Amino acid sequence: MSGDAGTMPRVARGFRLQWEAAQDCHVLLYPEGMVKLNRSAGEILTRCTGTASVAEIVADLETAFGATGLRPDVDAFLDMARQQRWVELA
Repeated sequence: MSGDAGTMPRVARGFRLQWEAAQDCHVLLYPEGMVKLNRSAGEILTRCTGTASVAEIVADLETAFGATGLRPDVDAFLDMARQQRWVELA
């Protein structure tokens, strides 16, 4: 995923991302279970709609959190999420 700023990731079929108030975090649900996400992972995945490029996701995160230089962290998370089959490319 890294290197292609135009790639548009989305949560993969078979997974559902939702806010879980009881856990106070986003979770990724799938038929065999649930993945409890930390805040960073939840913020990235909520932006993986298949309509925003990686570059747009990074820009949105940097604006939302008043940060810069988030691209390497977003790329690393998305690479791991693809390996786990949590995200796919739209």
